[in-house]
Amino acid sequence: MLEIKAQPATKLSRTKKGVFQQLIAHVCLILLGITFLFPFVWMLSTALKPEAQIFKWPPEWIPDQFLWSNFPEALTFVPFGTYVLNTLTICIWTMVGTCVSSALVAYGFAKIQWPGRNVLFMIMLSTMMLPSQVTMIPIFVIFKKIGWVGSYKPLIIPAFLGGAFFIFLLRQFFLTIPQELSEAAKIDGCSEFRTFWQIILPLARPAFATVALFTFMNNWNDFMGPLIYLSDEKMYTVSLGLQQFIGQYGTRWGMLMAASTVATLPIIILFFFAQKTFIQGISTTGIKG
Repeated sequence: MLEIKAQPATKLSRTKKGVFQQLIAHVCLILLGITFLFPFVWMLSTALKPEAQIFKWPPEWIPDQFLWSNFPEALTFVPFGTYVLNTLTICIWTMVGTCVSSALVAYGFAKIQWPGRNVLFMIMLSTMMLPSQVTMIPIFVIFKKIGWVGSYKPLIIPAFLGGAFFIFLLRQFFLTIPQELSEAAKIDGCSEFRTFWQIILPLARPAFATVALFTFMNNWNDFMGPLIYLSDEKMYTVSLGLQQFIGQYGTRWGMLMAASTVATLPIIILFFFAQKTFIQGISTTGIKG
């Protein structure tokens, strides 16, 4: 009888311990999330402050006077709408190019057996160890010789040649898809491309959402690429547009933070609507090696 009564007590203590551990984990995650939220809150606060209050010490989080006029002034100080359209053009094309090219290469590494596959895959991964600063000058010289400097081509065309990180991510996801599905499709008479298009791609939507989101964020926030290859102000992106608030004789901090807040909103909105698919794509990638 004593043993029978001890079992529920043990289960109850384990349940309480599990609930307590989950509570601690959630509290830590909430505190960490608040910490990451501080820069955005400070940016928004600065965007609404008078110029004299921005550099007060100790810092003041709440503006004495909410200057909502900083937002319309910032968006008219530079052709912000044009910069947004230019950036969206680059982002959309690079998303399409990265998803298509990386998926085709990843499928070849994951689902097709051919000699030297693993060796070439390791060579492809090794390119990720090269810093962008090492290849920046040679790539610029190549684009200069073929006459692409001053256009969007250097920012868009390379996306259609695949990216090592995204190829690796998609390959790992494709490996989680049972090989029996591809073999069954071949028995039914499907070609390799049809198997890829009708079977693999629909099952890999979370991974593609992850690749698309990463690509959009990288190109939306890219400053170095447009700075190197674009010279016409009408072709500037959002990141270059924000640089124009920093002048030789001073910086319009309120307007700069207001424009930065607006520039951050598309990323937040995109992640808010795609977070479930994005997390699913990350969590299921790499389960099978």
